[in-house]
Amino acid sequence: MNILRYLLEKEFRQIFRDPSILRMIFIMPIIQLIILPQAANYEVKNVKIAIVDHDHSTYSTSMIYKITASGYFILTGINDSHLDAMELVERDHADIILEIPAHFEKDLVKESETEVLMSVNAINGMRANLGASYLSVILRDYNQDVRLKWVQLPRFDEVKRLNITSTNWYNPHMNYKLFMVPGILVILLTMVGAFLAALNIVKEKEIGTIEQINVTPIKKYHFILGKLIPFWMMGMFVLSLGLLVARVFYGIVPLGNIGLLYLFSGCYLIAVLGLGLLISTISQTQQQAMLLAFFLMMIFIMMSGLYTSIDSMPYWAQVVTWFNPVSYFIEVVRMIVLKGSTFRDIQFNLGIILIFAIVLNSWAVFSYKKRN
Repeated sequence: MNILRYLLEKEFRQIFRDPSILRMIFIMPIIQLIILPQAANYEVKNVKIAIVDHDHSTYSTSMIYKITASGYFILTGINDSHLDAMELVERDHADIILEIPAHFEKDLVKESETEVLMSVNAINGMRANLGASYLSVILRDYNQDVRLKWVQLPRFDEVKRLNITSTNWYNPHMNYKLFMVPGILVILLTMVGAFLAALNIVKEKEIGTIEQINVTPIKKYHFILGKLIPFWMMGMFVLSLGLLVARVFYGIVPLGNIGLLYLFSGCYLIAVLGLGLLISTISQTQQQAMLLAFFLMMIFIMMSGLYTSIDSMPYWAQVVTWFNPVSYFIEVVRMIVLKGSTFRDIQFNLGIILIFAIVLNSWAVFSYKKRN
């Protein structure tokens, strides 16, 4: 135990002598948790729309009012021709063109049907799809309003209507920040754990202190524990700091047991730190360690379910997520924070993370070679 205590004392002294590490621990999580959720927004608003109205009737005017009053669209121009509207699209002043044909009102009244043309700028696929979906819903609502206005009671009194009322569980106001903040906190925790642990041993290789440690009678597991425990404690501190920021700035209070969240986070940090230590044992320079850690982090983030649903990915990508520890933690932290899930709900994910922790740390111990 004395050997481990001396190693821990050495590590903490090295950490608090390095201002860059202190900035990563104390400043980076706060700034990123405040800024990133503001930018990582699933809502698409202020879609720019250009309207070509060839009819100029009462019905076309009321439909335009309904579109602009929805709060999702900004009317950038009412044009006389489709070519004029296309110029707005080419100058990036419009995302969607809605063309209302001539005799729109006449065909709607006499023939009970008419058509409108929707042209969507699909360079930004997500914005195009959501904007077109919003506009389609508004046009269907307008169509329904027109049909109900024409219904003559009691002649059509036998027509039945089905009213649908929905209730949003766990996030009743559909606030995307409640969904994004826990996931971003997981990414920050992973970056702090993996990057700092990956750079630690490599730094000692570069400055030459690793040779002094290698000639001492320190066991390999003592050395690995001495590297792992300080960063584990700092990771738990970052978690506490992130939960405090989430509560102060976003009003997010975990519905589940906070102790259960810390239990899973502690096991997850052991796995991530094992990965960082493994990277550091096989890297010779800090640049190699950073590039390898960055490569893995990009895969972990993009295939974690943070921005896109795992169920929407192709099957081969879903198989890759089975080997991504970040995906398990993001799922669990959202379950505990938003749903109030219990130990029974997360026990499978906890078992997977424990397997990651055992495999990665054992691999790191065996990969570290002492040379006398």
